[in-house]
Amino acid sequence: MNRGNARLNSYALDQLQLVPEDRVLEVGFGGGAALPRLVLGASFVCGVDRSQDVTSPAARKFADAVRAGRAEFHVGAVEKLPLRDATFDKALSVHTVYFWESLKAGSSELARVLTPGGRIVLGFLPKARMDRMNMPADIFTPREPDEIIAALQGVGFNETELRKPNTETAWAVATGVRS
Repeated sequence: MNRGNARLNSYALDQLQLVPEDRVLEVGFGGGAALPRLVLGASFVCGVDRSQDVTSPAARKFADAVRAGRAEFHVGAVEKLPLRDATFDKALSVHTVYFWESLKAGSSELARVLTPGGRIVLGFLPKARMDRMNMPADIFTPREPDEIIAALQGVGFNETELRKPNTETAWAVATGVRS
C-alpha cells in the first residue's frame, strides 16, 4: 500500500506546506508512509489511527521523537479525536474519507483541533474511480470531490481547493484553511 500510494502521499505532503515550527496531526496514518517526512519536518507530530496494530509500532519506530516530546500516537477515530481544541497548525489524512461515518463530523473534528489559520489536506480517490474498483459498500463510502469540499466549507474552512498534479492523475487532494 505504501509503495502504491507514494505519489499521492508525496503530493499531499507538499500541499501541507510544512515549516519547522508546525504542530502536525495525521489521521489514519496506517503504514506510516508520511510519518518520517512529518517527524523530520515539523516540531511535533501526532498520529491518530483506528488500529492499535499500527499505533504501537509507530510509537516504537519513532521512540526517540516520542521520548523527546516531538511525537505521540493515539488510537481514535476522526469523528471523535482524542485531542484538545486548537492544538495543531496542519492536519493530513490520505485515503481515509471513505471510512468516515460522516464527512461533516470528521471535518468538524479536524477544524476543532486546528488553530485558526491551520491548514488541512485530504488525499483520496474520487467516487467515480472508487466505484470502478467494486469496493464493499459496508466498508467503503466513495466520496465525490464536491462533497468533501462542501463538508470542509460547511465547518468553516476557507480557501478550499481541489488539487491534482495533472489531469491524468486518478486521485485528488482537497485543501483548506481554518477560519
